[in-house]
Amino acid sequence: MPFARAIDAEIHYEDSGGEGPVLLLGHEFLMDRTMFTSQQAALTPQLRLVTWDARGHGDTRDEGLPFTYWTCARDALSVLDQLGVEKAALGGISQGGFIALRTALLAPERVSALVLLSTEAHEPTAAELGNARRFLDKWQEDGSRPALADHLAHSLIGDDEWHRSVWMRHWLTRDPHATEIAAGALLSRDSILDRLTEITCPTLVIHPTRCGIPRAHARELADRLPDARYLEIEGARQTVSMTHPVSVNNAIRDFLRETVIPRAVTSPRVRTGEIPVYRKPEQ
Repeated sequence: MPFARAIDAEIHYEDSGGEGPVLLLGHEFLMDRTMFTSQQAALTPQLRLVTWDARGHGDTRDEGLPFTYWTCARDALSVLDQLGVEKAALGGISQGGFIALRTALLAPERVSALVLLSTEAHEPTAAELGNARRFLDKWQEDGSRPALADHLAHSLIGDDEWHRSVWMRHWLTRDPHATEIAAGALLSRDSILDRLTEITCPTLVIHPTRCGIPRAHARELADRLPDARYLEIEGARQTVSMTHPVSVNNAIRDFLRETVIPRAVTSPRVRTGEIPVYRKPEQ
């Protein structure tokens, strides 16, 4: 398996290869690179798709020490360094989007575009912190985990039974300590709202309407970014890249054709003030 070396970790990634522009995608909290299987099938070979596992997730090897999403942003740059890629489009869903935004702030010269799904630039609310702490305390109790995993699956995935069963099995075999450490990064994240004007690359913000991220936060993210398009997917939950892949793949393809894929046929631009909505759930 390929790894990129960070100072205190080995970051696992998968690379589709090819000559197309690189799109580096980061996954949701408690998931891993495999949540982008549909994107890998649909977007290559026109794009060179690289997916990676954050610390505390998947096959990445780390020392189990606390980290922040700024640490993960440097890990993302380590993956690009390992591949010899000077500049890439970066994206991610929820946690992966938090990391992509911070990567663009750390190294703007290396980011050609951003694709942000189910993402915000806010710090956690007091309610989010309280609910998460209660959830994590119960997670340490073996007997409570199946019910909690079911609740988490409903919140993140919705009624997609196949994906629910896959990820519930995954969560129930996770090391509880790794979950606690990874949650520390999620819950200690800082607000970067006041720095969004520094990110001048083209950005696509995709917001599923049944997401844990408030719509107002997603709109504010798009409104504060200097060159952002905003898209809502009606009825979708947080893991929209898995449950509504056709809508997500089409949106990413059209956006990157316009912004980073040379000599491609472009689609009409979706600007921040316009909100197209996909109303039919996909099977």
